Amino acid sequence: MAASAEHLKALVRAHAEADDDRFYSIALQVAAKSARQGHGKFAVELRELVESMRQRGAKTIGAVGPTPVVQPRGELSSLLTAWYPDIRLDDMTLATELRASLDRVLHEQRQRARLERFGFTPVHRILHSGPPGTGKSMTAAALAGELSLPLFTIRLDGLISRFMGETASKLRLVFDAVAQTRAVYLFDEFDALGAQRAVGNDVGEARRILNSFLLFLDEAPSESLVVAATNHHEILDRALFRRFDLVIAYEAPTPDQAVEVMRRRLAGMDTSAVRWPSVTERVAGLSHAELVKAAESAAKQAILGGADVIDDRLLLDALSERHALHNA
Repeated sequence: MAASAEHLKALVRAHAEADDDRFYSIALQVAAKSARQGHGKFAVELRELVESMRQRGAKTIGAVGPTPVVQPRGELSSLLTAWYPDIRLDDMTLATELRASLDRVLHEQRQRARLERFGFTPVHRILHSGPPGTGKSMTAAALAGELSLPLFTIRLDGLISRFMGETASKLRLVFDAVAQTRAVYLFDEFDALGAQRAVGNDVGEARRILNSFLLFLDEAPSESLVVAATNHHEILDRALFRRFDLVIAYEAPTPDQAVEVMRRRLAGMDTSAVRWPSVTERVAGLSHAELVKAAESAAKQAILGGADVIDDRLLLDALSERHALHNA
């Protein structure tokens, strides 16, 4: 039987308490477990039944249109922030291989039902790894935008407690939300949670917290995307890399990509006077975020000077400023 004894008891309790959201959440957990066990047809049918019941309930109370972002309440309000991103992958400057990996994620998510009918699950657990400012968090927002899903960002300052039991309990709340509400869930600065179990003063506590995360990640349903982003992949516990469906590496932009980043940000300005080869020579070592800041600084200087024209001097001065801050 796909449902465990604990699942069945939890379903009965949720029904007795008239807690529909909890009932549907548990049913989706049963569906996810069934899919992992090879019962793809049953998993799809159960998910479709849950979705049908949810929609029927929404119509009963007069709900129309897309499901709004429900702001987290209670203890979840200190753990999650939620919004609907309007950014798309085409708005970003991405390396060819990186874009191909993200297109694969979107394709599999959009064909989720078809995959699950054959006992397979789409990519839904992703690790973004790379230097700061290279677009890891923005990509999570773009995936949410492409799939018309809300983005829930996990606030690690609220999640991590000095008491292991509290942190594990808060993780359970977050992953209950993953099962209950289809969305993109972003664990930013993930190394704060996923560092090697040998790192830190209390090895036993770190191991228990990470083991809890690994367990919850394994059980995460494929309807939602769980995205972890880290600037320090070298300190992550090795067990994490095996649990993610896809690990995507981010790097500083090439000179051509750097120029494209600045051109995009300056699309509303007159850049006809810019000699881009001279700019290209000054972009090495800067991240996407730093290049955007440099472009914005040059644009503001031009606007406050009474013009909408960007020239070499403004851009080169702004890039020099970013290099000084980068090397400080």
